[in-house]
Amino acid sequence: KEYRTPPPRRPFLLLNPRSGGGKVERFALREKAERLGARVVLLDAEERQDVVALARAAVADGADLLGVGGGDGTQALVAAVAAEHGLPFLVIAAGTRNHFAMDLGLDRDDPAACLDALTDGVELRVDLCFAGDRPFVNNVSFGVYGAVVQSPGYRDDKVGTALHLLPELLTRQRGPRLTARIGRSTVTDPQAVLISNNPYRMDDPFGFGRRARLDSGRLGVVAVKVDSAVDAAELFLDPRGLGTTTSHEVVIDADVAEVEAGIDGEAVLLPTPVRCRVERRALRVRVPRGRPGIPDPPPRLDWRRLRKLAAAVGRTAVPVRSRADRERTSPRP
Repeated sequence: KEYRTPPPRRPFLLLNPRSGGGKVERFALREKAERLGARVVLLDAEERQDVVALARAAVADGADLLGVGGGDGTQALVAAVAAEHGLPFLVIAAGTRNHFAMDLGLDRDDPAACLDALTDGVELRVDLCFAGDRPFVNNVSFGVYGAVVQSPGYRDDKVGTALHLLPELLTRQRGPRLTARIGRSTVTDPQAVLISNNPYRMDDPFGFGRRARLDSGRLGVVAVKVDSAVDAAELFLDPRGLGTTTSHEVVIDADVAEVEAGIDGEAVLLPTPVRCRVERRALRVRVPRGRPGIPDPPPRLDWRRLRKLAAAVGRTAVPVRSRADRERTSPRP
């Protein structure tokens, strides 16, 4: 549902010049935003800045809208400040993938069009989620993907890093033992848990699905549990075997004090247990009145990539359970 509200009078925008390969400069986002009356701060690529502190300072200075042109992780941090103060939030699709912008129906090919919301916009009420005290607009992942995101090579070679690490992660040669409490159910020893802000229409195991809505007040949950290399290979050859469910709350525990996680694609360490929750319709998102809408899901998966991954799992991974059995039964010297 769309809500008609007056345009902001003192909008404040944070723009990351490095996001999306330089979209801020390529689409002249700063210049257009300032022409439309926004105060713009460019994030310094050489200095690690506290975007939450910048957003709070802007609110204290009288900002009546907060916006971000950057990655989804930065979007979530500033969105939480906007929700806390009951202010509208503007999403500018200047990141690389812009999953949140896509599911809001924004134009990812022309991020400058997102700025039209400053003068001719409507508001949507969408859910905002938290993993512990960290907000997220897309998803948080634990286990396999959480560990992959932590890898130094992930940003430069996502698929290659996944192909290298997933075999040993899926068969428990690396990573902590997880427990996921999903509502009243418990999943023990999953290799991966993906918790999303509203459920995905799952189209492949990497979570590249679309969300049909962002205001259901439910977390989407995918827990992956395999007991052998064969199971892992079958899963990646036929991802329809992924089990999905929804819940208002998910608690992730582990046999370690801190667990690796990926929050909207950003690598973080979270103290366990991690309580993931959803605040329904907590975020006011201002979007252009005219926008493309939510795209259809991709027509098919990249099966070549999936088969390559499955082959790597089947060729190199050895289940911990089988290895332990061999150690117990092998003759002593």
